[in-house]
Amino acid sequence: MCKTIAEKIISKHSGKEVSAGETAITKIDFAFGQDGTSGLIIDTFNKIGAKRVSHPKNCALVIDHSAPSPIAAISQIHEKMRSFAKEQGISIYDIGCGVCHQVLPEGGHFGAGDLVIGADSHTCTYGALNLCACGMGSSDIACAFISGKTWFKVPESMKIILKGKLHQGVYAKDIILFIIKDLTAEGANYLSVEFSGETINHLSIDGRFTICNLSVEMGAKFGIMPFDGKTEKWLKGRVKKKLHPVLADKDAKYIDIREYDVSKLEPQIAKPHTVDNVSPISEVENIPIQEAFLGTCTNGRLEDLEIAGKILSGKKIHPEVKFIVAPASREVLLHALKKGIIEVFLRAGAVVVNPGCGPCVGTHQGIPTDGWNVISTANRNFKGRMGNPKANIYLASPATVAASAISGKITDPRRYLKS
Repeated sequence: MCKTIAEKIISKHSGKEVSAGETAITKIDFAFGQDGTSGLIIDTFNKIGAKRVSHPKNCALVIDHSAPSPIAAISQIHEKMRSFAKEQGISIYDIGCGVCHQVLPEGGHFGAGDLVIGADSHTCTYGALNLCACGMGSSDIACAFISGKTWFKVPESMKIILKGKLHQGVYAKDIILFIIKDLTAEGANYLSVEFSGETINHLSIDGRFTICNLSVEMGAKFGIMPFDGKTEKWLKGRVKKKLHPVLADKDAKYIDIREYDVSKLEPQIAKPHTVDNVSPISEVENIPIQEAFLGTCTNGRLEDLEIAGKILSGKKIHPEVKFIVAPASREVLLHALKKGIIEVFLRAGAVVVNPGCGPCVGTHQGIPTDGWNVISTANRNFKGRMGNPKANIYLASPATVAASAISGKITDPRRYLKS
């Protein structure tokens, strides 16, 4: 067969055998928009003259980027989304539900072998469930709402093999930041990246979500994980339809194959103002910070909160640091409450905000002031990303963010985990 995972999934959804470089018109299993992109989706839908969404059960809108609304203009967009969803009979996740890239997988809207598109660049997150998912423009999503189809140029594929055991204090976020440094922000442009190896096998689904989420930061079209018992267990009870796990053929063709041994990896930091500007923490320790942020579609899941909570337990946030926590979804928040993690954050002096994108998008919560250094678990650190181009954003794992919030400077989390 000689096919990669992407070639197999796109072939199945196009009804014919296709290979890298060819163009295919495909059926899609799911499409969605969020409040930063759905206004244009709806406007395009109406401009085309469409009357009905073709497959309402396969579409959704999510209010997460500016939720609750900070200004009247965004409130109008939110209301437009609510009205459209009601009129068309599609799912809508309103304020407080959480980030699209958490609530949609939680909602069981797709599973292994599916093809998913969304009007958000980090839609590639869902590849952790052994499927193809990518972000597209609002006009493309509007057309998919109407037709139930889209088109692809079938991407070439890259294989990344991860070997070795992670040491205490090193996590999935550190792995993917290290890979992005090596490949650069354009090193996987329009490629389908298949992750495999013993390290991946030992990662949780939350950790796999983190790696796939950041695949787009090295230019990838898709980031895809293997299907195993962990995937099946996570999807069980969520996805009602039959799963179709996909494995690449042994003789599949890859444009590049990279191997990384993570056994000697230390915590990584992406420095301002690009995601591939990465250094090991030993080279950037002691840089003072004024704000810390735990959350986002990259690291706002339960495991991330648990990791940070373990470090923060019984400790206090540095008096000159503003520490903001945004759980990725209401489900995550409820589990964190039951486990006592939220109480740990509050007693430490953190501010816990509603589930959603929070400070990451820079439209309302936690906008830093001029000259501030922010350490964040988010996926981007471009100038102005958090709402102020005169601030500096450092990206790190939840453990590193928590440790830094305590000390008031970028700190190796292993210093706290040893104690």
